[in-house]
Amino acid sequence: MKAVALIVAAGRGARAGREGLAPKQYAPLAGRPVLRHSIEAFAACPAIANITVVIHADDRDLYAAAVGESFPKLTAPVLGGATRQQSVLAGLESLAQAAPDCVLIHDAARPLVTPAIVARVLAALAEHDGAIAAEPLADTLKRDTGTGRIAATLPRDGLWKAQTPQGFRLAPILAAHRRVAAEGRAGFTDDASIAEWAGLDVALVPGSSANFKITTAEDMAMAERLIGAAHPALETRTGTGFDVHAFCPGDHVWLAGVRIAHDHRLDGHSDADAPLHALTDALLGAIGDGDIGQHFPPSDPAWKGAPSRLFVEDAARRVAARGGRIVNVDLTILCEVPRIGPYREAMRTAVAAMLAISVERVAIKATTTERLGFTGRGEGLAALATATVELPA
Repeated sequence: MKAVALIVAAGRGARAGREGLAPKQYAPLAGRPVLRHSIEAFAACPAIANITVVIHADDRDLYAAAVGESFPKLTAPVLGGATRQQSVLAGLESLAQAAPDCVLIHDAARPLVTPAIVARVLAALAEHDGAIAAEPLADTLKRDTGTGRIAATLPRDGLWKAQTPQGFRLAPILAAHRRVAAEGRAGFTDDASIAEWAGLDVALVPGSSANFKITTAEDMAMAERLIGAAHPALETRTGTGFDVHAFCPGDHVWLAGVRIAHDHRLDGHSDADAPLHALTDALLGAIGDGDIGQHFPPSDPAWKGAPSRLFVEDAARRVAARGGRIVNVDLTILCEVPRIGPYREAMRTAVAAMLAISVERVAIKATTTERLGFTGRGEGLAALATATVELPA
């Protein structure tokens, strides 16, 4: 089941106490824009194939600055309408041609959404037309007389506070939004209410009290505190890696996850992708967890011909298991041939996808040894890598 995320970020955020400033979705939160936190949460979910953001026409520059160079899963932004309802419809229409199985609609101003919440919504879509993250109501409800006095206490049994993401099968939610627009209906406060109006079966799945929508300046301060509590003091560590492989008869080489046609291949037990081997060692070195030969010994037939991305992804999981975060990686390839320049961006994209980080955090460089040594004689190539990670102190 192909799932995509649609993040709605076209609002003006007037209630967040930001008059005269950028809308709240672009406000800094723990050093990064609010919107970026939301994008990163979905980018970290393997089940999400693509992410589309709906933005205001006036916010193109703010959006570009917030996301930097595109995340591998991020598509071109879509311009929204005058209301949230219109913005969601514009986003859904942009997905119609690709026709994914389902879409998760999320408010950009809920930056503390987690991959676990996303996974629960997606799981419920296997049996329902829609599913939303929500929380059972815990507070006692009072009705106001209109004069600041209590008129009645309302029963809270069976009441839930709706959150996002709200996930749906794409075809029925798009049809429901189109019908609402055609009939000129307005006033729907979320996409689940449109789904209910259309008669769709929508399930409730547990959200989180931290998954609140930033509406006021107080909310922003609360989000800052929660992020600080969830991410204790970190220390920066750096690891390095180096690998060499000789050329042998063949018709292609694998470099940084990209297949390049060549009159030789690299000799090795796996696919002999030297840059990825160096990167694996750099990541392992940063966390003090041995080296690639320890975890994937060349004597083990299980790794014969294996794609080296498996080694990099394993090292990235080891960083995550320590509560760490990969800040950036830097690879240098030393060779006379093949030429690296035409494949540089494809390599950056491939490595970023393996590490679940943005492309801007990946550097790929190439140089020669001025025809000196084994690389200069074209007998093989070498690669160096540096990885910077943050780990809990």
